[in-house]
Amino acid sequence: MSNKLKYFGLSAAALLAASPVLAQEATGETAAQTQWILTTLLFLVGGFLVFWMAAGFAMLEAGLVRSKNVTTQLTKNIALFSIASIMYYLIGYNLMYPLGSWSIGSDETGGYLGILFAPALLEAVGVASDAVDDAGYASTGSDYFFQLMFCATTASIVSGTLAERIKLWPFLIFTVILTGILYPIQASWKWGGGFLDSQWGFLDFAGSTVVHSVGGWAALAGAILLGARVGKYRDGGVVPMLGSSMPLATLGTFILWLGWFGFNGGSQLAMGTMSDAADVSRIFANTNTAAAGGAIAALILTQVMYGKVDLTMVLNGALAGLVSITAEPLTPGLGMATLIGAIGGVIVVFGVPFLDKIKIDDVVGAIPVHLFAGIWGTLAVLLTNSDATFMGQLVPIIIVGVFVFVVSFAVWFILKATMGIRVSEEAEIEGLDTSELGMEAYPEFTN
Repeated sequence: MSNKLKYFGLSAAALLAASPVLAQEATGETAAQTQWILTTLLFLVGGFLVFWMAAGFAMLEAGLVRSKNVTTQLTKNIALFSIASIMYYLIGYNLMYPLGSWSIGSDETGGYLGILFAPALLEAVGVASDAVDDAGYASTGSDYFFQLMFCATTASIVSGTLAERIKLWPFLIFTVILTGILYPIQASWKWGGGFLDSQWGFLDFAGSTVVHSVGGWAALAGAILLGARVGKYRDGGVVPMLGSSMPLATLGTFILWLGWFGFNGGSQLAMGTMSDAADVSRIFANTNTAAAGGAIAALILTQVMYGKVDLTMVLNGALAGLVSITAEPLTPGLGMATLIGAIGGVIVVFGVPFLDKIKIDDVVGAIPVHLFAGIWGTLAVLLTNSDATFMGQLVPIIIVGVFVFVVSFAVWFILKATMGIRVSEEAEIEGLDTSELGMEAYPEFTN
C-alpha cells in the first residue's frame, strides 16, 4: 500500500511539474490561433470597406459628369470592378506575389517579374485548428480578398478622368490589362518583396504610389491620347462643364472617406496584439484628420483665390488629403497628419487649373487627387518615418511612373489605332448614355 501511495505521489508531482509547460504550450497555440483569427477578420472588414469605395467612385463620378453621361459612368464602374475581380483571380494575385523560383530575381535583389500566370487558390474547406503553424498570419482567402480591392481601386481612378468621350469597350479592354498585368507587376516590386522593397527600401504603407499614382499615370496617358471634350477649351479659355449632381458627388466623397479607414487601417496587416490594435486606431485617426485638413485647405484657398468656395474643390481636397496620408498613416501625429492632408488639398486647387492650362481634360480631377497628391504623400513619408530616405522614395516613384505611363500609353495607342477609343463628335454631343447604351439616367428630365 505504501508503495502504491509512493508511486501515486510521484506521478502527481510529475503532473504538477509538467502542467505549467502544458498550459504554456496550450496558451501559445491558442494565442497563435487568436492572432490568425483577428488578422483574418481585419482583412475581411478592411476589404469590404474598400469594396464600398467602388460605390463611392461611382457616385462621385455620376455627380461630376453631365446628366447625359451618368449611366455610362455607372456601367463602367460596375464593369471595371467585375473585370478586376476576375483578372486578379486568374493572373494578378500570383503575379503580384510570385512564389520562390517563379520570380525573376534572387533573394538578394528581390523579384523583378513574377512569372507564375496561375489562378489564385484558397485554403481547403475546414482548416484544422492545429494547422496554425502552416496557415500563415491570416487566411489566404481574406488576404486575397483584401488585396483584390486595391487592384480594383486603381482602375476606378482611370474611369473618371476619361469620362464623357471614351468608348466603353476599349476602356474595358484597358481595364483587363491594367488589373491583370500592370498593377500586379509593379505592386510586386514593393508588396511582393520585389526590388523596390529590397534594394531601395521603398516605404509605401497603403499605396500612395502603388495604387493611387498608378491609376493617375494610366489616366494621364489615356487623357493625352484621347484629347479634351468637345468645346472644353475655346478661344484660349476654359469652358466650365458642370456636373449633374452635387449631392451625388458629396455622397461619393463621404463613402470614399469611410472606405479609406479599411484601405489604410487594414494595411497594418495584423490585429493579434494590443500593439497592433493601438496602431490600427492611430491609423484611423490620422486618416480622418488628413481628409479634414485637405478639405479645409481647399475650402479656404478657393475662397481666397476665387472669392467663393468651390464645392468640387473641397470634395477633391478631402480625397487628396486621404491620398496624401496613405503612404504613411501610422507614424505622424495628428497635427502632422492634418498638415500632410492640407498640402494635398492645396495641390488639388492648383493642380486642376494647371491641367486646364496645358489642355489635359480631367473630368473629375482624378490626376491631381491621385497622381499629384500620391507623389506628395510618398515623399511626405520622409517627414515622420526615420527609416525612409530621399532617394529610396524618389527613385521608386520615378520607376513606377515611367513603367506605368509608358506601358499604358502603348496600350492606349494600340487601342486607338485598331478599334478607336473616342466616340464621334455627334455621339459626344448627344451624350454617351444614348449613343453608347441607349439608356438615360434621368429620362423624365431629358424627355
